[in-house]
Amino acid sequence: MIEVTIDSIRVSLMSQHRIVVLKEESGNRFLPIWIGPFEADAITLQLQGIDAPRPLTHDLLKTVIETLGGEVLHIIISGLEKNTYYARIVLDVDGDTVEVDSRPSDAIALGVRVNAPVYVAEEVMDQAGLLPEEEISLAESVVAKPSRPAEEEGGGDEDEDLGVFTDFVEGLDLDSLLGN
Repeated sequence: MIEVTIDSIRVSLMSQHRIVVLKEESGNRFLPIWIGPFEADAITLQLQGIDAPRPLTHDLLKTVIETLGGEVLHIIISGLEKNTYYARIVLDVDGDTVEVDSRPSDAIALGVRVNAPVYVAEEVMDQAGLLPEEEISLAESVVAKPSRPAEEEGGGDEDEDLGVFTDFVEGLDLDSLLGN
């Protein structure tokens, strides 16, 4: 497993789509994952230390886990199949390790609330990780379609025009991520 940090959350000015960019702790690779706007906001609010007036879903999940005596050990982005990332929330419940299937965006939103480390499976990083100096657009590297479950965006036709996504992703300045 490769430990990562949340480098940034990128926003498309042309649509409601967001990308969470994870950066390898002991390397230079980045892993971009398309996420929904609500999950992006939930992650961003927590990272900026902004309290919502009422608990968000991820706050509720944190409270339920803690109330039942569980602890989030870590989050892992565990798979990538057919343009969809998969994640697991790894919990300690009464001394037993329990893994719960999750969308990456929800797992990360919970993870930032409990200060749990986030990991990416080596095969996922090898398959989709990007180096900033590569002259390959994110759209080509991640695949031509956004890598997110259809339910995050309310479904959609596989053949929809992705020109807006491609323009957004190609417009990202990866060199600025490293301060170059």
